[in-house]
Amino acid sequence: MGDFLGLFGDDKSRNQENDTETKIQDNQASGTLQLHKEELDIKKNNVDAGEVVLSKDVVEEQKSVEVPVMHEEVVIKRTPINNERSDESISSEETIHIPVTQEQVEVNKYTVTTEEISASKRQVQETQQVQETLKYEEAHVNTTGSVDIITDGSGFEDINKR
Repeated sequence: MGDFLGLFGDDKSRNQENDTETKIQDNQASGTLQLHKEELDIKKNNVDAGEVVLSKDVVEEQKSVEVPVMHEEVVIKRTPINNERSDESISSEETIHIPVTQEQVEVNKYTVTTEEISASKRQVQETQQVQETLKYEEAHVNTTGSVDIITDGSGFEDINKR
């Protein structure tokens, strides 16, 4: 590798044909190297996850109900009479009417509400773990020859021990 000052040279100091070796063309008194790192930029987007559809079907069933009903019966009773004499003449004009009733079942249907189904949304907070590989740049100081490095107390002496 090149020397310390070669790391901080400008584009004119780089060899255009062979970039692996840095040569110093200009004498420089100082230089600056910027280090960079990647950070995560996390955004959340709302996306459709599906939908819930509430609907109803009509189901038919046969219902059999026993209903007690009343009806009248006419009881005819014949009672023999021992040939008694009567003043009545024989005629076909005499008629007796006996009304007979019965209960008749009438079925009507009506609608009642039995249940109410409702649906609503709620927000649930959860945590999702995201893993990503991030890159960062480290500075390395290599020296050749007899070069003394003097630190200013900023930790530069530990630059190769991260």
